[in-house]
Amino acid sequence: MANSSSQPTLSKRVLSIKESPTLAITAKAGKYKAEGRPIIGLAAGEPDFDTPQHIKDAAKAAIDAGFTKYTPVTGIPGLKKAIVEKFKKDNDLEYAVNEVIVGVGGKQTIFNLCLAVLNAGDEVIVPAPYWVSYADIALVAEAKPVIVECGIEQGFKLLPEQLEAAITPKTKLVMFNSPSNPTGAAYNLTELKALGEVLLKHPHVLVATDDMYEHVNLTGDKFYNILNATPALKDRCIVLNGVSKAYSMTGWRIGYAAGPLDIIKAMGKLQSQSTSNPTSISQVAAQAALEGPQSCITPMLDAFKERHTYVVDRFNAMPGLSCLKAGGAFYAFPDAREAISRLHQSGKIAEATDMAFADYLIEGFDVAVVPGSAFGAEGYFRVSFATSMENLTEALDRIEKALAS
Repeated sequence: MANSSSQPTLSKRVLSIKESPTLAITAKAGKYKAEGRPIIGLAAGEPDFDTPQHIKDAAKAAIDAGFTKYTPVTGIPGLKKAIVEKFKKDNDLEYAVNEVIVGVGGKQTIFNLCLAVLNAGDEVIVPAPYWVSYADIALVAEAKPVIVECGIEQGFKLLPEQLEAAITPKTKLVMFNSPSNPTGAAYNLTELKALGEVLLKHPHVLVATDDMYEHVNLTGDKFYNILNATPALKDRCIVLNGVSKAYSMTGWRIGYAAGPLDIIKAMGKLQSQSTSNPTSISQVAAQAALEGPQSCITPMLDAFKERHTYVVDRFNAMPGLSCLKAGGAFYAFPDAREAISRLHQSGKIAEATDMAFADYLIEGFDVAVVPGSAFGAEGYFRVSFATSMENLTEALDRIEKALAS
C-alpha cells in the first residue's frame, strides 16, 4: 500500500549525507568487471598485499581456542595495552589504558568522536582536500563542516592564517589528517608547531588527528602529529589510528583512539549502544600486528615507493596534468583542471567537471578513478597505487590515451 502521508519517510540526517564516493565507484568498477569489461580499478584505498602470516596465525589460534564471545566494549585488555605501548614507543605519547578505545575500524572511532562531542550548530573545520567521510560524519552529528580549501599551490596543507580565519566561537573541532587521504601530503614539525600556536589561542576548540597512514611513509622523514608539535593540546586532542593500512588489514575492521578520559568514556557509551565490542578475533589479530615484528611493513613500503615515483613522473609528463610527490599514503592526486578544460572545449566531455572526466575514463577507457570533488577539491582526481605495477602501467597508458584523444 502506498504511503499516503506527504511527510518524507527518511530522516533529515540521512538525507543530508551521500554514499561514500570511493565505495560507490569501486562497486561500479566491480559491476563492469563482472560483465566482462577489462576495468582497472584505481579507486579503492587498500593495500594489495595479504595480511602478514603471523597476524593470520594469531587469529586462527584465537578461533581454535574458542575466543569467539563478547569482549569488553572498548577492547580487550591485551590490545589496549599494546596500543598504549605503541603510542609510547612510536609517538612519545603517554596514555593510560582507560584513555584508549578500540572501534570497528577507524571510521567508527571518528563517528563515535563526532557524536560524543558535537551538538547541532557546532562547526567542524575540515581542510580540503579531505577524506570523504569527515564532512558527512559531522553532518550526521548535526554540526556544520567548515571546508578550508588548501590547493596544490600550497602543497595541500592548511596554513596557520587559514586556520585562524576559520575559527569562530562556534568552532568545536578541527580535523587533521597526515599523511593525507587523498593527497599524501604530510606535515612537518615546523608546520604543525605553527598550527598548534593558533590552536593554543582558542581553548574552546577540540583537535582530532587522524594518523591512519602514519607507517605508510614514502620519504623516510620522521612522522609527527599535532600533539608531538604542541604537547599543551593534550587535554583537548584525540589521536586516531588503526591497523588497516600499515598491516594490510582493511577487512579486519580495527581502529583505535586515545584522548581525554571523559571523551573516551563517552565514545565507549555510544559504542555500547551501537556495535558493542569490535570482533573478538580481529582484536587478537590487531594485538599480534602491534606487538609482532614490524619488518612485515617493509616489503609493502618498498613497493609503494617504487610505484609512487613511477605514477607521479608519468602524470607530470601528461598534457594538462600536474602532480605533487606525496609524503605518505598510497595515493596520487593530480590537478587535472587544464586537461578537463581541454577535453570540454574539444567536446569529449559534456561538462568541465571532474565528475564528467571520471565518467569519461571509466566509460571510454575502462579506468576507475575518484573525482576530486568527492574530497572537496573540484578539478582533481585520486588514484590509488596500491595495485600491481602491471595494472598501473596499463591504467596510465589508458589515461594518457584519453588525454591525447
